[in-house]
Amino acid sequence: MSSSPAAVEPAAQDGLPLHLRRWVVLTTTIAVVMASLDTAIANTALPTIAGDLHTDAATAVWIVNVYQLAMVATLLPFASLGETAGHERVYLGGLILFTFASLACALAWSLPSLMVARMLQGIGASGIMSVNAAIVRHIYPRSMLGLGVGRTALAVGVAFALGPTVASAILSVADWPWLFAVNVPFGLAAIAIGLRTTPRTPRADHRYDLVGGALVAAAFAALILAIGEAAHWAHPLAVGLELLIAVVLGAVLIRRQAGHPAPMLPLDLFRRPMFTLSAATAMCSFAAQGLAFVGLPFYFQDVLGRTAVDTGFLMTPWSIVVAVMAPVAGRLSDRYPVGILGGGGLIMLGIGLVLLATLPANPSVADIVWRMAVCGAGFGFFQSPNIRAIMSSAPPGRSGSASGMVATARLLGQTIGASLVALCFALAGQSGSTLALALGAGFAFLGSGASFLRLAAGRGVPAE
Repeated sequence: MSSSPAAVEPAAQDGLPLHLRRWVVLTTTIAVVMASLDTAIANTALPTIAGDLHTDAATAVWIVNVYQLAMVATLLPFASLGETAGHERVYLGGLILFTFASLACALAWSLPSLMVARMLQGIGASGIMSVNAAIVRHIYPRSMLGLGVGRTALAVGVAFALGPTVASAILSVADWPWLFAVNVPFGLAAIAIGLRTTPRTPRADHRYDLVGGALVAAAFAALILAIGEAAHWAHPLAVGLELLIAVVLGAVLIRRQAGHPAPMLPLDLFRRPMFTLSAATAMCSFAAQGLAFVGLPFYFQDVLGRTAVDTGFLMTPWSIVVAVMAPVAGRLSDRYPVGILGGGGLIMLGIGLVLLATLPANPSVADIVWRMAVCGAGFGFFQSPNIRAIMSSAPPGRSGSASGMVATARLLGQTIGASLVALCFALAGQSGSTLALALGAGFAFLGSGASFLRLAAGRGVPAE
């Protein structure tokens, strides 16, 4: 990939030298921030984009959906490709595609052209996110893995916190295409740095399974499509057919890859209690977050009568506290059992969601802010240790699949949570947001239980 000093097999050393590590951290941070910002930016700008392209709101939602669908469908195939072709190649390829797809989004002249560009952008983001945790594992010494994961979580938290603000600032001075064009110079800078400094990672001996990759992508695409359709009350037969397709394709994949040394759907890793419990903890926690992040704006605006700008500010404390707590929790995970750190964090998240669900009739800003901060502290305390647990519970040769599961668990959890909000509103009407918060608390407490079980599994201590 490169003739630079960084292009060495990291297996021969414990992480990269500090002067090289800083450059690799810079390029991966830029990439992760761009991929994370883009979802929040697009959500905020949807009404503006819909008006300019003369389309209705329901159709415009696909500008966001196609990005997420492309990401989820390709995460595990890219993670597996990283193990055979090199994580750095998948990362740099994803970064290059994301950057030029961002330019294509900025130049889009119609809804179909924008959706195609967004699909390519989602595939590029998947290339970045699928192997990011694997690259972090290779560039940091084992004793600093928690710190490295915490810094990545900090970058993602800041990106989500600033997303609506960045979108509003750009739209106040420029047209919506600049929301995507702004990625281009940052992407080019990250590419230039990454080509020279990103380390080569070990390659697996087995060949990449192209058919298996297609089966995984199609199965997850059908699953996410079914969840999204169910959330919008599509015909039950259509939803059932999509779920059936996902199950059949998954069964075909498992049968095809039986006995494979590194199956794309990492069933071998799920035989490890620490990995399975950590993935389950992640799914529960991100489902709780999805329920809260989709339900709260409706509560703030429809129940409390706050403006969209007010809602953005009221949502911000959660993300800011996550960003502050992530590196702290990452450092602690290098020394203390992740089962305790993650379990305690999710109990705090559950308590925060209960406090939000039981807000007084006319809460002050302070009433809301401190409760949001409690949620953010709990979520931030869980996130970094949990990612570290997933990565350290997998063998080094399976870092790619473990990294892919980090991103897949996050997106699946968020998708399930967001979809359940629609069910809450159907069951409880205007009180649906309160029901969503209560359900989110239930997911948080369930995730806490899964986290504490990691202690009984005998893998609660930091491990490699």
